[in-house]
Amino acid sequence: MTFTRNRILAVAAAVLLLAGGAWMLKSRAAPATAVPPTANAGLSVSAVQPQQANWGRSLQLSGGLFAWQTATIASEEAGLRLTEVLVDVGSVVKRGQLLARLADNTIMADLRAQDAAVAQARAKLAQAKAEADRSRAVKDSGALSEQQVTSYVIAEQTAQASLDSALATMEAQRIKLAHTRILAVDDGVISSRSATLGNVVASGTELFQLVRQRRVEWRAEITGKQLSALKPGQTAKITLPDGQQLSGRLRLVGPTLDSSTRNGLAYIDLPVGSAASPGMYVRGEIDTGQAPALTVPSSAVVQRDGNSYVFEKDGANKVAQRQVQTGRRQGDLVEITSGIGAQAQLVRSGGAFLKDGDPVQWTAEATPAAASSTSKATP
Repeated sequence: MTFTRNRILAVAAAVLLLAGGAWMLKSRAAPATAVPPTANAGLSVSAVQPQQANWGRSLQLSGGLFAWQTATIASEEAGLRLTEVLVDVGSVVKRGQLLARLADNTIMADLRAQDAAVAQARAKLAQAKAEADRSRAVKDSGALSEQQVTSYVIAEQTAQASLDSALATMEAQRIKLAHTRILAVDDGVISSRSATLGNVVASGTELFQLVRQRRVEWRAEITGKQLSALKPGQTAKITLPDGQQLSGRLRLVGPTLDSSTRNGLAYIDLPVGSAASPGMYVRGEIDTGQAPALTVPSSAVVQRDGNSYVFEKDGANKVAQRQVQTGRRQGDLVEITSGIGAQAQLVRSGGAFLKDGDPVQWTAEATPAAASSTSKATP
């Protein structure tokens, strides 16, 4: 009985195995239902059309700050001792202001002696004049010979010359006395001081350096190509090392270029009394006027391998990659100098995901790129 039951179970299991195997073979043999491929519709993009604008042009330059002019203040007398030094570096002075004083005691003594010499010469002239007048009065009477009269007249003239010489010497002494007062030759600020109290100075010894009229200028370095774009009167703007910005005006353009660097200089006047100091090295720009520009959004320009590209509408649903040259920039707009025309329809954004000939879906008609007609752009 048990044996019969086991045979029945074994037969049933075998039947089930055979049925399962047949079903699996049938499933493998049946071909899968083919799913038809969908056509690649492409990236959805919007179109933009270049816009003509009138943008300001500027040159980005760099250079040092210098004093407009410096004046050297020196001693004009030798062998005199400095008795007073009244100013220091940074002192703002006016023309004619007393800066230092030299010892004047020896010159004063010489001046008093010369004053006495002048008085003596005046007395001698008075005596000679009186004798000459008497000789002229009796000349016709024969009391004096012609030779005696002539000698009295010559004595008068000699006395006059002696007086003139004494007066000139006294004037020279007065000038020496005035030289003991060291005065500012112009308005400005003291930039250096070598005058030391108690020093005995020689003639021509430099005592002070003065920045005339406190004027500081920016000497911007320019290339020969930039030279023709610069004209006196153009406005400039510089940025100081602390970030402060100053405006200035182009005074002149150097007429020659350096033979070694092939660069020239543009001289820009800066406001008097500003934070600009000689010795600073700054960057800035000079506004050179307005010029037309063909502009597109910067998002429409793609950078690849060091070149700039845009994608232009090519037919109904394709784009063509165009290499372009870019120029000035303003905000999110960029100037296109070559490579496309003003009527081109371009991909506004998403060009980084496209390549030449890719299909696209245009979401809207081309709209002009917004651009200001009077704004200033940077290169």
